[in-house]
Amino acid sequence: MLPPPVEDLDDVLAILFTGPCKPTEEEFKRSPVLVRRHAIRAALEWLILNHSDYADVKISAKNLAEYPETSPIVSVVYRERGSDKISEATSIHDTGEGDGVESGECPFVVHGLTGEQMGTNTVEALKGMAMEHWNSGGMALRVGQHNKMESIYNNPDLYPQMFPWLFPYGLGGVGSTSLSDDLHKKHLLMYHDKRFQTDLAFPFAAFSHRQIKAAATGGYLAVDSKNFDDITDRLLSVNQDVLGDIAKRMAQGEVVKPVTEDEKACFQVIRDLDHVGGKVDGSVSSKKYMRNEIWSLVANQGAPSWYITLSPSDMSHPICLYFADEKETFQPLIRGYDERFRLIAKNPVAAARFFDFMVKLFIKHVLGFGTDHAGIYGETSAYYGTVEQQGRLTLHLHLLLWIRNGLTPEEARKAIMDPDSPFQQQLVRYLEAAHQGEFCTGSMDDVDAALTVAAEDPTYQNPTLTLPEAPPEKCTDSCKSCERCEIWIPGGLGLGSL
Repeated sequence: MLPPPVEDLDDVLAILFTGPCKPTEEEFKRSPVLVRRHAIRAALEWLILNHSDYADVKISAKNLAEYPETSPIVSVVYRERGSDKISEATSIHDTGEGDGVESGECPFVVHGLTGEQMGTNTVEALKGMAMEHWNSGGMALRVGQHNKMESIYNNPDLYPQMFPWLFPYGLGGVGSTSLSDDLHKKHLLMYHDKRFQTDLAFPFAAFSHRQIKAAATGGYLAVDSKNFDDITDRLLSVNQDVLGDIAKRMAQGEVVKPVTEDEKACFQVIRDLDHVGGKVDGSVSSKKYMRNEIWSLVANQGAPSWYITLSPSDMSHPICLYFADEKETFQPLIRGYDERFRLIAKNPVAAARFFDFMVKLFIKHVLGFGTDHAGIYGETSAYYGTVEQQGRLTLHLHLLLWIRNGLTPEEARKAIMDPDSPFQQQLVRYLEAAHQGEFCTGSMDDVDAALTVAAEDPTYQNPTLTLPEAPPEKCTDSCKSCERCEIWIPGGLGLGSL
């Protein structure tokens, strides 16, 4: 019977508002979780006729009449917050004003919630807190809806049943073709009408299932036939008192080293868990494995030469906006701020595609990796990059770069300490030019005042919203004497020298 009674929804869903003040009735009307009863009925009637899994569904007019149309259907929780920005990630000149649109529909973003201590404690401390919580009888949250669990393996009906609005005929679910699960999900995310990209839950569910399968595979590999007896014996014979003591000490931030045989057995259990978690993207163990890979590169290549942070301008770039838009023909147009913000906020897949595109170009052309020319930092011998989400679901890159035949830390130290070294003088000039909290043309106030004056000119164009001019065409005759040839001659004063 659908839809379910309205009181049942409070058990599985709640809405959290954050901001400087409580939401008003007008803001409730912009909420993306309002119910239009006639649309719900029309959708159910269509699914009953066309979707095989809805053939035996009955529509409850009584339940449908209980759904309000002007306010959220579930509990609303408010938490006061001055800004939607992370203070550690803002620049010195950031005004602190929240990102968002001033009018129109409100972009709705789903975030995972973690405790504040997640960012301040070490991995070992978090494991200790988790063990202490579990061994002391702490509770865990489990969300279930049916007495029979649905399998995520070889179940082509799973996604059509979860997302009937994406699979309206109940066909085309993951596993229904010869494609692998990852390729099928990528195919769906690249579907021409982009409904899978802009759906709030599909990318989240697809990635979560991938993590579950990776954890199951890691567990299977860890307890294969030759290791099964050893692991089961460890789990059954581990000293709970010693485990509790280790958990308590780790939770307090103490660096614990195993000494006794019981402590060594407890740490082996932790290593077994790391082996499983290391296969799961985004897990704490996978991050630890990444750190180990970086240390291996340091041991092989020496200290890195550069630490680079790259944050492509997704909200202003025409390519990213094209990825996010539903238009089939690319048109290099600069949109208004609200339109750009709304397009990117509704389609994090487009922002991820653009980020991947820009990072590959950066590695190839700027770092010179895999090409026949050196990068702008020198000849690249190795690099290691990690990707981080920056609050609005778009991405930025942190990268360590090793330069071939670069100075070692000891060589750099000697060159810096030598007062007559040209290296010291050049480095000081570079640092004074690059490491400053102001613009090259003056203070923040000076630049802001100059911008205000320039904007009064009717012909002024914002450089961040202006497309570059197309390069001139090459001379078809290669006469080497015309104006076009002078621009394109390599080593000249034109494009050939860039």
